Amino acid sequence: MNLILLTQNTTPVIGQVAWILGKIMNGIFYVINLIGIPNIGLAIILFTIVVNLLMMPLNIKQQKFSKLQVKMSPELQAIEAKYKGRSDQDAMMAKNQEIQMVYAKYGVSATGSCVQLLIQMPILFALYQVIQRMPAYVTQIGNTFKVLAEKIISVDGGGFLQESGVETITRTVGMYGKSMTDGNLANGIIDVLNRLSSVDLATVAEHYDLTQLTYQGKLILSNDTTRGLVDTYNNFLGLHMGDSPSDLIKIGMAAGAWGIVIGAVLIPVLSAATQWINVKLMPQQPKSDNEKANSMAASMKTMNMVMPLMSAWFCFTLPSGMGLYWVAGSVVRSIQQVVINKHIDKIDFEEVIKKNSAKSAKKIEKLKQTQERMNAYANMNTRNIQKTSAQGSAGGNTARKSMADKASVNSGAESVQTGAAKPGSMLEKANMVKDYNERNNKN
Repeated sequence: MNLILLTQNTTPVIGQVAWILGKIMNGIFYVINLIGIPNIGLAIILFTIVVNLLMMPLNIKQQKFSKLQVKMSPELQAIEAKYKGRSDQDAMMAKNQEIQMVYAKYGVSATGSCVQLLIQMPILFALYQVIQRMPAYVTQIGNTFKVLAEKIISVDGGGFLQESGVETITRTVGMYGKSMTDGNLANGIIDVLNRLSSVDLATVAEHYDLTQLTYQGKLILSNDTTRGLVDTYNNFLGLHMGDSPSDLIKIGMAAGAWGIVIGAVLIPVLSAATQWINVKLMPQQPKSDNEKANSMAASMKTMNMVMPLMSAWFCFTLPSGMGLYWVAGSVVRSIQQVVINKHIDKIDFEEVIKKNSAKSAKKIEKLKQTQERMNAYANMNTRNIQKTSAQGSAGGNTARKSMADKASVNSGAESVQTGAAKPGSMLEKANMVKDYNERNNKN
């Protein structure tokens, strides 16, 4: 059995984004179920379209940044050439200042592209989590599998699943984030059932006699005469979304169903082709005289060639639902890119640059005025401090002089009392008389 135990994602940021996207997916599935076509494949396509439309403003902003970056690239290259071979601090500061002035002129931030990617990355990861963990986010699918899980628990508590290799089912984290030992065994079994291939699910159904169970009056698992809800959910154009293309090829060849084999092969092929087209539609950076920039561009080009091949391999081994998501995403992004390119081509970038230059000049002037006010305030404070210091010094000198005079008087008096006097002075003679009288008085 191909076993990956699932849980509603609780990773910070990604988990919260996945929860929001899960609500969108649940709403889409609810609507298509109301109109009688509850299909995971269709839900994935609609979900991909909705999310990409929501992300379109970010994509447009990123494309504008890329286009402006192409236009300002010659100026940046000129600055690099100007300071080539200079690594002293003054040169580096001047270089950075000139680069910042160029970015300001074109109205973009040096970190603008990174910010866009940082915003998009959690969304892309969360999209993957919602597609992979459908029962955790789509109520209809989760409740359908719950009927099967409750029957399995009533028979042997999932013992057959454990004997079949799911030894971690009683201690892993369940679909709703609670431990199996905390009474979440049913959710854990739902996680397992969701990831079983159609062949493995048939084996489990036979062991537990699940083929007669119903949900909302409809058969859950297919029998010889009726298609069940699980197959209705997963069947898209004859392909079971829970089976990987590699499994579908084996099933199709064994049954002589060549339509299934062709459809299974098309999923990874279309994934690679559509992603390659998507890369080609993206704005390309011009060749630069900067060796570092050229090295990065070469690495990016290599990655753009490798990624379609990697996506083909992933789509061949992962469930077909994930492959459909990748294909749908690439197609939607390619169409979106064509629309964005046409929108970008209509923009008068010279006018945009002119407006940004005016804004930049006003901003620089405002900063200059602010700096001048700060310098004036700092100078005023410095003069006040110096004046206070001078007054304090004068007062201190007067006090010190007074104290010195007082000390001199006290010292004179003390000298008279102690007899300390200069040789030959009147004070010395007076002290001698004083000493003589004192000795006579004692005698």
